[in-house]
This record gives sequence, structure tokens and C-alpha cells, in this order.
Amino acid sequence: DYVVVKMIPDNRLPPRHLHAVHTGKTFAVIKWESPYDSPDQDMLYAVAVKDLVRKTDKIYKVKSRNSTVEYTIKKLEPGGKYHVIVQLGNMSKESSMKINTVPLSAPDALKIITENDHILLFWKSLALKESNFNESRGYEIHMFDSLMNITAYLGNTTENFFKVSNLKIGHNYSFSVQARCLYGGQMCGEPATLLYDELGTGKDDSATKPGQATDVAAIVVPVLFLLLVTLGVGFVVLYMRHRRLQNSFTAFANSHYSSRLGSAIFSSGDDLGDEDDEAPMITGFSDDVPMVIA
Repeated sequence: DYVVVKMIPDNRLPPRHLHAVHTGKTFAVIKWESPYDSPDQDMLYAVAVKDLVRKTDKIYKVKSRNSTVEYTIKKLEPGGKYHVIVQLGNMSKESSMKINTVPLSAPDALKIITENDHILLFWKSLALKESNFNESRGYEIHMFDSLMNITAYLGNTTENFFKVSNLKIGHNYSFSVQARCLYGGQMCGEPATLLYDELGTGKDDSATKPGQATDVAAIVVPVLFLLLVTLGVGFVVLYMRHRRLQNSFTAFANSHYSSRLGSAIFSSGDDLGDEDDEAPMITGFSDDVPMVIA
């Protein structure tokens, strides 16, 4: 024997298993389950988003009959902090959670140029890769002195460079550049950090060494290529000379070959003038005979 029992839905229960599926710079995807399984009618939810930085609230209404509900909260700010509350429209018990959006990324290509009495920090504009960043927001620069174990705020700028003076000899510094923090330093961008060994050396462990390796490769590769080309040309020239000498010797040997004797006959050098043997020999000139040159 068995009996079927149907529970009376309780609309005073809170949504279940509220969690964030994905969080971006300006949006967050959240998901939750209905207060009870298999609702038989549309359920109206109230999604309240409290901005913990700006101290503002927004409420969104979501209607669904599904047991699992997914909703995307839009128009958030990078690096923001939010408190999300989900409950039924009749103000039943609530479920809540906190969300931190992804901050703006760090500026690219942070470099150091050493001058006589100061250094210059350079970086690429963050607006090139961040559509949510406006140059009017600017950047802020921090410096960490490892010898003194002190972090200092150097200032902010809307340019893509910053001048740093009054550095001490023998001190090692770390410089960081990030999108300027908003609302009391609570909404900041990711920092780009660069190490600077000491004043006067101009060394940069994170940026200079890769550049030096690239410069060395740019010099070594062409030199090796030229050496290979030179060796190849030399081998070709030697091969051609060897073939030419071999062909000359073969032609010379064939011209002196005697089929009767079955061997080549070479002169010893005494009969080099055989072609002129029939010419009369000139023995001398008399003193009283004029010599006429035609």
C-alpha cells in the first residue's frame, strides 16, 4: 500500500543555492533555485543590488516558472563591490551574497628611462585595451623602497609618463602604475609593477634583460647567416676550380696519349722549341753590316 502526499507550497521560503556563475568587469551572472521544486505558476523575484562603494541601491524584477533561474546583472563598474539580495516579490525570506567585479587591467609596456638627476616612467594608454577606461580618470603611481621597507604614493597623472626625482643612491625601488582609484581608494585598477635596481645603473630586471637578449639575437643571427653564405660560396668556388683543373689535366693527358704505346708521352722540356727547328739559326752580326729593323 502507498499514499501520495502533496506538500502545500510555502511562498515565504527564500530562494535556494544563490551563487555567482560568472563575474566580469561590468556584469555578473547569478543563479538560484526556486523556494520549492516544480513551481506550477510564474514566480516573481526581486533582485536588489546594493553598491557598497557608492552607497546606492537598484532593484530588478525577474519572473520565471523554472526551478532554476539565471539572471545577468548589468551596468556594474570595474573593481566594484556589491551586495546582492534575491527574494520573492511578496517580501519573503531572502538569500544574499557579495560580488566583486573584475578590476581594470594593468597598463602595458611599463618602461624606465634614466636621465641625469631623475627617471621617467612610460607606459601604453590603458584606453587602447579597456573600453571602460577614460583618460580623464588618469593613473596613480606608487613607489616601494625595499631598503627602507616603505611604500609611498607619488601622485597621479592623465598623461602616459611620470617624472620621479630625489632617488637615493644604493636604494632599490619598485614602481607601480594603475588606473586611478575612485571613491576613497576602493575602486582601483590592477597595477603594473617594474623593478629599478639603483640610481645611476639604469638596470631593469623585468624589462631591460629581455630587450638585451633581443638585441644580441638581432646581431648574432645576421652574422651567422653571412658566415654560412660565405662558406657556401667558398665551397662552390673550390669545387669549380677542382673541376676545371681536372678537365684541363684530362684534356692535356689525352692530347699526349699514344695509342701505339698505350700510354701518355710528356716532354722533358729540352724539345720545347721543336716547331722552330727548321728556321735558320742566327749566329751573330758583323760590326760593318748595318742592321735594319722593319
